[in-house]
Amino acid sequence: MAAQKPFTDSDTADEAVRATCDDATICKRFATSKGYWKDPYIQYFVRSVGERKAPEINRGYYARVQGVNQLLDAFIRKTECDCQVINLGAGLDTTFWRLKDENLLPRKFFEVDFPTIVARKIHNIKTKPPLSKPIIETHSTDSLLLDSHSLDSDRYCIIGADLRNIANMEERLKKFQLNTELPTLLLSECVLVYITPSQSSNLVHWAAETFHTAMFINYEQVNMSDRFGQVMIENLQRRQCTLAGVEVCQSLDSQKERFLKTGWEHADALDMMTVYSMLPQEDVARIERLEFLDERELLQQLLQHYSICWATKDKLNLGLSHLTF
Repeated sequence: MAAQKPFTDSDTADEAVRATCDDATICKRFATSKGYWKDPYIQYFVRSVGERKAPEINRGYYARVQGVNQLLDAFIRKTECDCQVINLGAGLDTTFWRLKDENLLPRKFFEVDFPTIVARKIHNIKTKPPLSKPIIETHSTDSLLLDSHSLDSDRYCIIGADLRNIANMEERLKKFQLNTELPTLLLSECVLVYITPSQSSNLVHWAAETFHTAMFINYEQVNMSDRFGQVMIENLQRRQCTLAGVEVCQSLDSQKERFLKTGWEHADALDMMTVYSMLPQEDVARIERLEFLDERELLQQLLQHYSICWATKDKLNLGLSHLTF
């Protein structure tokens, strides 16, 4: 198991990271139940709405989901769906089903995560027709490739792999028809922060080397050296969740540097308070009416400690560097 070691010293850290997948899904489930955005599929991964989440948490997830979707959809439209998407550390994400409903499905949508999370997701898909039906509808033959740690169809593929073991991940993706010639969007949300800076650099470098026309969207913490950031780190450490990559989360510049130093031509980064202010304001006004927010300063602090960084390389001259909010 030598390849697993560098994460921290024990499997406890990996287990704690896996638990963050549930946190995110539970928070999204609650926010959608309140009407922040529509996601008819998340209920099949988390049955109960669960306990109430604070309004600033709900608005934070709203900004995250809308911000990431805006860039992702812009890329897919720019390529006219002639592309592929790789969601790294996808967890119980429902983007594939949303894209199908909105006629924005790329040629193929890949997801990679820990084998234990993948096994759970596949179980949910197998036992819930509203999840399995759209996959079958986009598949040309009677049989899907399905085992406990992978699912492969014409348009959707999930594989269990460790992002720190790039050779193994690449081998599995290629086995399921990853096409390195297609424009490719890679997505990671609160994933790179859990691996060391050298491991995340290796991953984004692999992506830059592998795809000639690509975009990488990374959502995670930023401005982590101030007091608020330190409290966030301490809270996670109490749950034995170590932010192994936190030094890259010091500033927007350090987020961009990770990409610019590893072969990406162009990189942008914005904190989520800025993104929130650039989202369609009519919809922002709608969600702000859903719940009373006692302390706007707390929302600002929270959103100033998360960011979206996106990097591009564009051999096909699609104009990817112009994609923004």
